[in-house]
Amino acid sequence: QVQLVESGGGLVQAGGSLRLSCEASGRTFSSRVMGWFRQAPGKEREFVSSISRSGGTTYYVDSVKGRFTISRDNAKNTVSLEMNSLKPEDTAVYYCAAGRTFRPVGSSTMEYYYEYWGQGTQVTVSS
Repeated sequence: QVQLVESGGGLVQAGGSLRLSCEASGRTFSSRVMGWFRQAPGKEREFVSSISRSGGTTYYVDSVKGRFTISRDNAKNTVSLEMNSLKPEDTAVYYCAAGRTFRPVGSSTMEYYYEYWGQGTQVTVSS
């Protein structure tokens, strides 16, 4: 069982920055692809970004490319999402997710790929 705890959400003005962090329990963190998803009010949850086990491969949804950066620290069991140039349309609850152990990073844009989910952290961007 893996528990994921997100932190770092909050209220920020458009153009501002936030850094989300997700800490995972257990000893299998380095064997799992990690991802971030978000869900805006009235919308379905969508993929934001994912990172391979080594951190060498990353994926982003087109709407955040160039603004968001995902990273991981396997020694600390953490994955982070640096969010810059935030826009009101980035407002959502952001979820951290852990993929099944040793699965390749392909398909990591899909919800079914992930085995564990955090409770989410709210990000609100005001205009």
